[in-house]
Amino acid sequence: MKVTETAAASDAGRTRRRNEDAYAVEPPLLVVADGMGGARAGEVASRIAVAAFREFHEADAMEPEARLAAIVQEANRRIYERAAADVNASGMGTTITAALVEGDRVAVGHVGDSRAYLLRDGTFEQLTDDHSLVADLMRSGQLTPEEAEAHPQRSVITRALGTDPDVDVDTFSLELKAGDVVLLCSDGLTTMLSDEDIAELVARPSLGEAAKALVSAANRRGGEDNITVVLARVGGDGEDTLAMTTTDTNGAGAAELEDTLTGLEPVAEPPPDQTLLHVPAVSARPAERAPRVRWRRGAVIVLVALVVVLAVLAGALWGMSRANFVGVDDEGHFVVYQGVPWDLGGDVRLYRERYVSQLLAEQLSPAERASLLDHELTSYSKARKKLRVYEREGVP
Repeated sequence: MKVTETAAASDAGRTRRRNEDAYAVEPPLLVVADGMGGARAGEVASRIAVAAFREFHEADAMEPEARLAAIVQEANRRIYERAAADVNASGMGTTITAALVEGDRVAVGHVGDSRAYLLRDGTFEQLTDDHSLVADLMRSGQLTPEEAEAHPQRSVITRALGTDPDVDVDTFSLELKAGDVVLLCSDGLTTMLSDEDIAELVARPSLGEAAKALVSAANRRGGEDNITVVLARVGGDGEDTLAMTTTDTNGAGAAELEDTLTGLEPVAEPPPDQTLLHVPAVSARPAERAPRVRWRRGAVIVLVALVVVLAVLAGALWGMSRANFVGVDDEGHFVVYQGVPWDLGGDVRLYRERYVSQLLAEQLSPAERASLLDHELTSYSKARKKLRVYEREGVP
C-alpha cells in the first residue's frame, strides 16, 4: 500500500487577519498544526511543530506509533523552550495531527482539536478524539452535540503542544484498503461544516478539487477561523503515484509580477588560475631605439585592454543587478531582492525590494533559515519558488 494522490489547501478564513495553521505533505507523512497565542506566537508555534517533523530523524527506526509520539514530544520541547526564552512568545502553543502510512496500515499521532478522518467505500469516520472542553463534556453526557455547537467555551482546548514540558500524545493504528482517503484538518473546517457536508466534498474524484471545495464551503458558512485541509488517497503498490495539488488561497488570487528575467543567471567569476587579460611586462633595459610606431602599438593594446576590462565589469554589474536573492527586511519578513547583497554605506545599496512575503524569519527553524538566506544569486522565479515551499504551509 502506498500514497497515490495528495492535496492540501489552507486559508486564513473570513474573520482572521493571519493564518496560524501550518501543514506538511511529504508522503508517507502528513501533518496539520493549528497554532494559538497572542501576536504572531500561534503561527510561530505551528511552524516549529511542522519543522520538527521534517528535521527530527532520531526516531526514524522506531515503529510508526512510537515514531510519531517521539516527534510530537520533540516538537513540544522546542515550542516550550522557545516560549520560555522569548517573552513575545509566552503562552504560545499548537495542536498537532499527523498520519504516517507504512505498509497496509496508517499510524496517527494527535494532540488538540484538529482532526483525522477516513473515507472508505462511502463511509466517513472521525478517527481522533478532540481534546477540548466541550468534547469532554459531551463524552461525559453533560452536553448534547447541539448544545456543544453554541457553547461559549467551544474553542477551549484541554491539550496542546508547548504549554508544558511534556505532553500526552494519542497514538493508534488501523488497517488501510486500496482507495481509502485520509483527511487531516484544523477546526476551522469542522466548526463550519458538518461531517456529512465534509464527507460529500471529500468523495469528489479529484482530491485537488475536494481540497478547494472544502475551504470554499467553510468560508461560505462564515470562515470564522483559519482553514487547513490535507488529503491523501492510498492504493496498491502497482498503482502510479499522482502529483500533489496544493492550494494556498491567502493572496493566491493576485496575479504575480511577470518575471521577464527568468533564466538569467549571475555572471560567473573566472577561476583563480585564469586571468581576463595578460599584458606582457616591459623590460627595464632601455632600448637603443624607440620607434614611435612601437609606442603607438603599445598604447592601442593598453586602450583595447581597458575597454575589454570595462566592458566585462559593466556586463557583470548589469547581470548581477538583475539577479535576485532572498533576504530579510527590518520587520523580519522574507524578501526577494533584485541586485547583489552589498551595502556601500549610508543609504547606498546595490539591491532593491521586488517581493515582500508575509512569512517571518522567526517562524522557521535555524536550518530552514540558513537554506533560504544563503544569498545565492538566482532568477526571480527561482527565488519565489524557494519561498513558496514554506508559504504553502498555511503561513500568510
